[in-house]
Amino acid sequence: MTPLTPHADPRTGAAVKAADRAHVFHSWSAQGLIDPLAVAGAEGAYFWDYDGNRYLDFASGLVYTNIGYQHPKVVAAIQEQAGKLATFAPAFAVDVRSEAARLIAERTPGDLDKIFFTNGGAEAVENAIRMARLHTGRTKVLSAYRSYHGATSTAINLTGDPRRWASDTASAGVVHFWGPFAYRSPFYSADETEECERALAHLEDTIAFEGPGTIAAIILESIPGTAGIMVPPPGYLAGVRELCDRYGIVFVLDEVMAGFGRTGEWFAVDHFDVVPDLLTFAKGVNSGYVPLGGVAISAEIAATFDKRPYPGGLTYSGHPLACAAAVATIEVMEEEKVVEQAARLGERILGPGLRELAERHPSVGEVRGLGAFWALELVRDRETREPLVPYNATGEAGAPMAAFAAACKKNGLWPFVNMNRTHAVPACNITEAEAKEGLAALDAALSVADEHTTAA
Repeated sequence: MTPLTPHADPRTGAAVKAADRAHVFHSWSAQGLIDPLAVAGAEGAYFWDYDGNRYLDFASGLVYTNIGYQHPKVVAAIQEQAGKLATFAPAFAVDVRSEAARLIAERTPGDLDKIFFTNGGAEAVENAIRMARLHTGRTKVLSAYRSYHGATSTAINLTGDPRRWASDTASAGVVHFWGPFAYRSPFYSADETEECERALAHLEDTIAFEGPGTIAAIILESIPGTAGIMVPPPGYLAGVRELCDRYGIVFVLDEVMAGFGRTGEWFAVDHFDVVPDLLTFAKGVNSGYVPLGGVAISAEIAATFDKRPYPGGLTYSGHPLACAAAVATIEVMEEEKVVEQAARLGERILGPGLRELAERHPSVGEVRGLGAFWALELVRDRETREPLVPYNATGEAGAPMAAFAAACKKNGLWPFVNMNRTHAVPACNITEAEAKEGLAALDAALSVADEHTTAA
């Protein structure tokens, strides 16, 4: 898809910005310190502002526009559904809702054949944990420190990153543990094999000391997203599966960010030949065109609620417009071989290209990822692996990453930046030329990051 040529309309842009600043309360932000970009339009892998500046979106929105912006077949499906049946209550059987559930269930691993629809990923996590607790009769849930599971009450307590701190009640029944991360190993491991063994031993110790009979679920992102795209070492997820089976714990995998083609498979867990008991999804299920998420449920857990009502629901569960977008998105992904394209993108363009950048830029400590799901760990010193900015840095302490991000935007690239990392997470169907354009912009911006290293 050739993106539209943006034209400048600064007067309209100023009006949009003024209305935003007067009335919109933004998430995760100090309201008086932000200056949101006024967006005029988007198409494919690009968006543009009212000043005529076009950006290649290497963040995919918030890692959800897996098929890019404004795909005509998905837009048409939403329009057609709006004309046919714009909305209907969730207690009824609706054709497009049933079809979306069928298409999702066909692609989930194992027997995860029942789909509970939500409005997004956080609600999916909330309901998955509720199901696990009711199924087991237990209350505790174990989750990793390097994780993000959403901003609702249970989901934010499950989250490991600092966004949890302000809302952590310490009474939600959540216990955090260290997952594997060989580059910054909490276990002083020498390699991935040792990291896997020690991470599983640590998790088993945590289970033992918390009391196996008190633990309802272990929840993990199959490949952690916002926390750093740390692909788990071979055998780790299988080891967690075995621990869950041994102790009667429900295994929940969060595929909200990593699912629907992002890693070059329909779901990231497909790389590891493991089947969870519950799988949460959202984002890429319909490329974010209409809010939709859900829980894919195993036969055993679904049977718990055959005669016992499930005490949960949402007014817009399985909303027809959202489901129509999901059906169209999945069909587009099949027709256009988007999953295969994401795999090729990672193997042939992004992976090699990012590693080549790492060879030339002392600010790059590690490159990791799969498909259209990559992270660059930026450091002050490659030998010591000191991060380019401190953990959870703000203000002046975070200036080096702010300078890097500004350089990306100056070069027409919209980055995904978190702490000391930049993530390369474009649309899964981005072209080779567009990917190389993004790599060139990253190359220029990394020269700015290099200025803050000990090698400068």
